[in-house]
Amino acid sequence: KWKDESGGTILKQLKKLGASCDWTRLRFTMDDGLSKAVREVFTRLYKEGLIYRGDYIINWCPRCHTALSDLEVQFIETDSSLWYLKYPLKDNPSITLTVATTRPETMLGDTAVAINPEDPRYKGFIGKFIKLPLTGREIPVVADESVSMEFGTGAVKITPAHDFNDFELSKRHNLSALKVMDIDANMNENAGVFKGLDRFSARKKVVSDLENAGLLEKADKYKVMLGSCYRCQTVVEPTLSKQWFIKVAPLAEPAIKAVEDGIIRFVPKGWENTYFDWMKNIRDWCISRQIWWGHRIPAWHCKDCGHITVDIVDPDSCSKCNGKNIEQDTDVLDTWFSSALWPFSTLGWPEKTDDLERFYPTSVLSTSFDIIFFWVARMIMMGLKFMDGQPPFKDVYIHALIRDAEGQKMSKSKGNVIDPLIMMDAYGTDAFRFTLAALAAQGRDIKLAEERVEGYRNFCNKLWNLARFILMNVEEGVAGGVELDVQSHGGQSRLSTADKWILTRLAVCDKEVSDSLDKYQFDDAARALYRFVWHEACDWYVELIKPDLKGDNGALRKATATTVLMNIMKDALRLIHPFMPFITEEIYSKLPGDGLSILEGRYPENPVSYPQDAASMELVMEVIRAIRNIRVEMNVAQGAKIEVICFAGTAYARERLLAGSEYVSRLAKAANFSVATGNERPADSASSVVAVEGGVIEVFVPLKGLIDLDSEVKKIGKELDAAVAEHTAVEKKLSNESFTAKAPKEVVAKEEARLKTLLEKKAKLESALERLKGLSA
Repeated sequence: KWKDESGGTILKQLKKLGASCDWTRLRFTMDDGLSKAVREVFTRLYKEGLIYRGDYIINWCPRCHTALSDLEVQFIETDSSLWYLKYPLKDNPSITLTVATTRPETMLGDTAVAINPEDPRYKGFIGKFIKLPLTGREIPVVADESVSMEFGTGAVKITPAHDFNDFELSKRHNLSALKVMDIDANMNENAGVFKGLDRFSARKKVVSDLENAGLLEKADKYKVMLGSCYRCQTVVEPTLSKQWFIKVAPLAEPAIKAVEDGIIRFVPKGWENTYFDWMKNIRDWCISRQIWWGHRIPAWHCKDCGHITVDIVDPDSCSKCNGKNIEQDTDVLDTWFSSALWPFSTLGWPEKTDDLERFYPTSVLSTSFDIIFFWVARMIMMGLKFMDGQPPFKDVYIHALIRDAEGQKMSKSKGNVIDPLIMMDAYGTDAFRFTLAALAAQGRDIKLAEERVEGYRNFCNKLWNLARFILMNVEEGVAGGVELDVQSHGGQSRLSTADKWILTRLAVCDKEVSDSLDKYQFDDAARALYRFVWHEACDWYVELIKPDLKGDNGALRKATATTVLMNIMKDALRLIHPFMPFITEEIYSKLPGDGLSILEGRYPENPVSYPQDAASMELVMEVIRAIRNIRVEMNVAQGAKIEVICFAGTAYARERLLAGSEYVSRLAKAANFSVATGNERPADSASSVVAVEGGVIEVFVPLKGLIDLDSEVKKIGKELDAAVAEHTAVEKKLSNESFTAKAPKEVVAKEEARLKTLLEKKAKLESALERLKGLSA
């Protein structure tokens, strides 16, 4: 029931997000096929000696009553103390050896004191015995090179049953291990009078009793990395326990080499270092868990001879003595054990199925950095081991962590959680998806603000409006889904310079999107699509061809322009579809055509391009931009008709301008447009310079009768004074060390951005004022 309900919720969310999956291939980790694969892998590893059962130090959660792998422990820096305890020598109690510890309650389980053999302070203590306080037990002083002479006093207490490093040291010196805590982290019978106390109460009493006995030297403030359970946040306790383990080192070696040799690639590449750091310092993996839910370990204990039988199928007798008195192990496997097999267990392995042959290995795994060790590394190890050296995937794309608008990690306590389902309900799934893609710069976390999602909803609206505009201009039999053959001589002869420019820009967009997707640079792909649709198709091309669409230039030009517009829209929708699947499918279905789904159509590949014609059009557009900038800077009324005079530095530029004169006159609202020759420049004119290949184009707009120069000079002067004053105030604030040190980072960043904006505003106003003063002089 839980699986069906939770799984159903997950599926609904995935579908709402627009995931395009084969929903007939649902798999659950406890399915029969996957359970068979789990048993197969466990049995093979066990019979190869790579799975074993033994006493080992593990991370224990006293609340969940289960072992945790190192990866399931969350570490947080916490204020604590470093206690210095005095241990008297057995033969001369007046002489003490001081040890430093952050966990004084574990001293009840000490079985030695260790010093570095090179430490001159303690050479005379090696081989002697300590009378362990509060217990009466005698423990040896041993020498071990692993002991740091810089930590504490250089002498350390050894508690093999409750510390990972101490356990390893104890094996080298044949020391016993004494557990002093039970499964609830309460002190047990080995703790003597402390029995029954929880570990933290025992800590206080141990410190108090040692102080009363004169055996507490001091306690210093100290920061520790405190480990807690990832499920319940209870402080974990390292403890000695009988568990099942995988010897990981033999599996890790080929997994390391696969990444070093480039067979598997991490994107961004920097995450390879994180992978190597873990894999080259890996410890045996504790795979047994003391919980109810999971794959039960396929091992049977014989109550007669103690032998363990491991097999793929349930045995009915002990494989050693043939006794029938056998019982299956009650532990279950770590959930990451079955997850590590996912790339091939879901495809029918260990059987050689068609699906396995076809789909393994896959191309790319997209995942989060925090499960590189939990999942990615283990999938690589298991894939290489059981799939004849074939890795499960070629690329590992590590996606960004989504933070709030200020860059803070989202948490319920901070109240800054952005719920994707709420965002999708408010702004649409397409807008939400495109936002994440647009912000997904490699190597950087995503700062997600609701305003950004709202902004990309406007992009969705832009697509809708462009589609409506196209449908309004489509007539019966015109551009009815029949694509213009722009590569044929006849087709090319029908294209205007504007047509060739937009087709070239589509080709550029197509290449940028394809290249960016190949490199997993989704933000660059999104930026290219946004630019093409909004700034090139809508802002420019639609405006350039409006007379054609009205029929002003004849029926053939109308049909051609409509067809080109239709074609670029369809190709744009195909390019955008992976980012915004819902709106693109809906719009595509409304456009004239064959009635197929957008998924059944071709993906744009190598669209036709006209670079020379596109360059000509860009030249004309740059001149139009220059004229528009003059209008804005000089505060010329929007509807005012102006005169424009251009001086072209080259014959090519002059020719292109004359050919594009209709575009300039119409889009720059120039009543008179001319391309002049000679050296005399018009007086009382605002001017701009456009750089072109081989020279420049000078653009002049006579201002007589268009503006009042004196009033404009005063107006811009006032605006400049205000901008300078504001800029000075912000600059002063940022130069104040008290502000930059104490203010939140996001506040400082906001002020720095404001300073940059004010600087740009000041520069523009100074330029406009200088230009106006030059005219009035």
